[in-house]
Amino acid sequence: MSEQTHVISLENATIFQRHTLVLQNVNVQIAEGEFVYLIGKTGSGKSSLLKVLYGDLPIKEGTGNIVGFDIAKLKSKEVPKLRRNLGIVFQDFQLLTDRTVKDNLLFVLKATGWVEKAKMQERIDEVLTLVGLQTKGFKMPFELSGGEQQRIVIARALLNHPSVILADEPTGNLDPETSDEILKLLQQICKESNTAILMATHDYSILEKYPSRIIKCENGKIVDSKSPASAPAIA
Repeated sequence: MSEQTHVISLENATIFQRHTLVLQNVNVQIAEGEFVYLIGKTGSGKSSLLKVLYGDLPIKEGTGNIVGFDIAKLKSKEVPKLRRNLGIVFQDFQLLTDRTVKDNLLFVLKATGWVEKAKMQERIDEVLTLVGLQTKGFKMPFELSGGEQQRIVIARALLNHPSVILADEPTGNLDPETSDEILKLLQQICKESNTAILMATHDYSILEKYPSRIIKCENGKIVDSKSPASAPAIA
């Protein structure tokens, strides 16, 4: 795996939440098209690591790069541009409840610089088809099941052809069967679109059903299953 394929790279990074040290000496490289789980107890640093990657927290020491952005030197005015190059999937959906599925997606496209109506409609149709909801564009979010809402969130994350999707507990509010469907969808996107996915989860049954590389936050450090000598226990 060559260095050129890395879409996420952190080297000797130190992460604080305000004045509290959360993670130190973080060394992580994730290649394009790679699916990686991020696990750890509540408060272990999973969300902080994701926040660093989408520009919500700085790294105090070390270096970091995601989709070509130097996150150690990232200025606040550059954060929106960084996020346009990422797909971000949250546990609590964060859909706009006062507008249809199509208008939710249209809002994001307009906010990220799309202007041509025909191209916007074409992209909306494409992402809804990718997540299997091509007939639901006229629905309001409250008319959809939890699993369908999360599929819309994934569709939203795909709009700008991201190289990386950061998913923070995307199955956290879903029943086991729906969680399986969302996981299969994410893995399909990863494989077919060559999109790297870093997915934080508490659901260790998913890790056993759909094994992949695991990064664990533990005792202020990162333990990576990619390193055989330090493979994390998932229990």
